[in-house]
Amino acid sequence: MYSLSTLVTGGVMLIATPLAAEIRFSFAESAPKDRFSITNEADCATGALEVTIDLSKSAGKLIFDTIDAGAGVEVFQPFELIAGEDMVLSATPITDGDDKIQMSLASMSPGAKITFTIDADDRLTNGALGQIRVAGSEIEGALATVASAEEAVSGSYDRRSQAVLAYDACL
Repeated sequence: MYSLSTLVTGGVMLIATPLAAEIRFSFAESAPKDRFSITNEADCATGALEVTIDLSKSAGKLIFDTIDAGAGVEVFQPFELIAGEDMVLSATPITDGDDKIQMSLASMSPGAKITFTIDADDRLTNGALGQIRVAGSEIEGALATVASAEEAVSGSYDRRSQAVLAYDACL
């Protein structure tokens, strides 16, 4: 899909330029389940994608806490896809203590949103909210990646628990 720009030089010339998609990764601390969302905020579809959330570089050294008496603290919750199931072709299995998830997605239409819940814990003994709750400052630095056959784009979560990626492969 292309946008139209005008250039006036004694007339009007139409120049076609590719549209860029914005993919927003969001995290929301919630008890007992934390919520991760991936949203296509563009006016165009994306095509097939691989998305990755890598918590290994997060300030709080976050991990997924999926079983009782595992690597996490107290409360645990397994991975549960709660929105956008029709767009998720596959997801890597998440075992307790993992710090990464990768999903293969079908095309995301404009405004499409994928949401999953799971428990995330920090591994800091002096964490901002204790180890069972995650503050925005603790997910800061976690890496979000969007990849297609044409390109890959990565960005870090910020203090507002979001990573916004400009992705140039709209259909």
